[in-house]
Amino acid sequence: MRITAKSIVLTITVIIIVGAILVLSKQDWGLLSLEIIFIALGLFYWICEKKSLSVKYLSVIAVLSSIAAVSRVPFAIIPGAQPTTFLIISTGLIFGPQAGFLAGSTAAVLSNFFLGQGPWTPWQMFAWGMAGSTAGLLKIIYPKIGLKGILIFNLLWGYLFGWIMNFWSWTAFISPLNLKSFLAVYAASFCFDTFHALGNAAFCLIFNTSLTKILMRFQRKLEISEIIIE
Repeated sequence: MRITAKSIVLTITVIIIVGAILVLSKQDWGLLSLEIIFIALGLFYWICEKKSLSVKYLSVIAVLSSIAAVSRVPFAIIPGAQPTTFLIISTGLIFGPQAGFLAGSTAAVLSNFFLGQGPWTPWQMFAWGMAGSTAGLLKIIYPKIGLKGILIFNLLWGYLFGWIMNFWSWTAFISPLNLKSFLAVYAASFCFDTFHALGNAAFCLIFNTSLTKILMRFQRKLEISEIIIE
């Protein structure tokens, strides 16, 4: 089974149903949102596990996840600007939705060993995992997408990542939970999210061409090795 549009729709449907059940149980919203994220991550990992992945393939994904994680550390002092999102999106574009999700979710865990683990980690795993998997789906839907399209996609995920993390902040720390507090949280993060989006765009403009060539070279080698083994 591959991560496809149907898989994502199924996952979202399950999350909505389970979320509705948990809401009716009148749990704390912070705990409720965390439970939903764990369900989402579990479903995506289950989908990825259904596809048999070679050791070489997993090794490449592990290396890319480590690079994405480590690259976040030196830029931690600059609000929002770090190459992690761009690297994860690039991985998804070249290696597909499964690789993008695995690289994104793993990079979040690895980077937080340096920057600090906490209840935000599952949300970062989900956000970066979705960035990578949707990048893979984008390449499947638009196989000839050019630099302009990739640039826009990187810009969008600068904001989408922030919006996902904002939702966690809103449910975990804000009271009361209403439209006014919701809009206030999102407005307060606008500058931070804009730095993230512009950082993604800058890294894309500078490194996209050379990084794409390197990743495609690895992809071809993996394909050739798998054909030989078969």
